[in-house]
Order: sequence, then structure tokens, then C-alpha cells
Amino acid sequence: MVLAAVGQLCSTASLAANLAQCQTLVRKAAAAGAKALFLPEASDYIGSSPAETISLARSVQDSEFVLGLQKEARLAKLHINVGIHEPASNNRTKNTLIWIDDKGSIIQRYQKVHLFDVDIKGGPVLKESASVEKGMEILPPFETPIGRVGLSICFDLRFPELSLALRRQDAQIIAYPSAFTVPTGRAHWETLLRARAIETQSYVIAAAQAGPHNEKRISYGHSLIVNPWGEVVASLGDEYEEPQIAVADIDLELLAKVRREMPLLRRTDIYPQV
Repeated sequence: MVLAAVGQLCSTASLAANLAQCQTLVRKAAAAGAKALFLPEASDYIGSSPAETISLARSVQDSEFVLGLQKEARLAKLHINVGIHEPASNNRTKNTLIWIDDKGSIIQRYQKVHLFDVDIKGGPVLKESASVEKGMEILPPFETPIGRVGLSICFDLRFPELSLALRRQDAQIIAYPSAFTVPTGRAHWETLLRARAIETQSYVIAAAQAGPHNEKRISYGHSLIVNPWGEVVASLGDEYEEPQIAVADIDLELLAKVRREMPLLRRTDIYPQV
């Protein structure tokens, strides 16, 4: 077994302040003996408007946030999965998830494919597609010190086709870094995460933003790690006072046992393979 850490923070429009929060999480994860730290969607910043979100986007080569985390990964000898923004064409940004290895190199990059457009009665109205370029491919799972990881982001959680495609490519861990709203979080967050874990027989690691980012936006929190049997093995709350981590052992023997004892043999003769 090997230890994974899930981190929780409250990003604002200040990249420097957000980097400081993540540096705290890196040090907590390293002190706990984790081999990989999973950080939320948009850890680099959360703007108060689409215009601010676009204006703050930087390439990874020019981002003080990304460069700072690469240095932390190298010093701590820790793998880091973190959600960031990158510039895109047509005055948009990319909502991306990068994997930084323990040498400080960016070795994987996933771009969010399902964008969050909602109008909740009595709640937030958000249209991510107005300022964000959608991704066009599923990133194949890749080897890490804690197992084979498949990447997705937040709203992707609502589409089991993506997690099933990752499972078909032998993902053992699926990441869902998020910034869930409070109404949708209360209604669906844990239910969806446990469902994705059960139906793919995989570990699910969901790092979440928590608390008020600005006067317009609050995130639900409740970062979780779920095992392949659907049990929550690590969790955090919803109140934000300081950056927090939770840790859990990634037991690949348990994963193999679940898959061996309850094989999910899909009937692709009567419905399409995802």
C-alpha cells in the first residue's frame, strides 16, 4: 500500500496567496509520508468574472503559481496533481489538470471536456462555456507511484462514460478535482463520487475547493477519497479556515480483489463499448 493525500483550499484571484496555500499542503502531505498530492480544480486562481478569469491566465512557463509548485514538488520529492488555467484562442482559457512529477516536470496534461453551464433557482448562474475552451480528448491513464491514474475535472463527474472509458484503459485511480457549488454539492457530490468508484471498481480522489472565493462564489468543500468498494476512506469538511489534507492508503490488492470477485462483464454485444 502507498499513501495518497487529497488537499483542500480556497483560491482567490491572488496567484501568490494561492501558491502559499498549496505550499502548505505540499509540506503537510510530505510530512504525512504521501507519495502524491491531489489539489483542486482552479487551484491557481478563481476570478470574480469571466473577464478576470481570462486576464489572469498564464502559460505554465510564465505562471508564478505553476513554477512555484514545480519547485515544491522537486524539493519535497512529491508528485502533484493540480488544476490550473491556461490561455486559449478566441479570448478564452483552458481549464486544465496537470501532473507534476517528483522531479518538478509536467508530464501529463488533461483539458476539461464537459463545461459547467447551470442556472439554479435560488442559487448560482454559471456559464463556463462563455470563457473556457472545451477539451477534445480523453487522456489515457498513466503510471504513478500510487497506481494507474485517469484524469477528469469537476463537471466531468456527472458523465459516467468518461470514467468507464478510463476504466476500460485500466485506470486504478480516477481524479475529480473540483469547485462544486454548495447547492449541487449538498445534492450530489458524495453520491456521484461513490457511484463512479463502485461502477469502475477504482479509487476516486476528489480534491475540492472550499469556502468563499469572492462575494459571488462559494465552494462546497468535502474533499474525499473513495475506495473501489464505494467506501469513503478519507474526507474533509466544508468550512474553510486553513489549507487541509486528508490521507488514505491506496490498496491495489483490495482493488484487484474487488475486480476479481465481482467481475463487471459488459454486454457490448447489445450496447456500445464506451
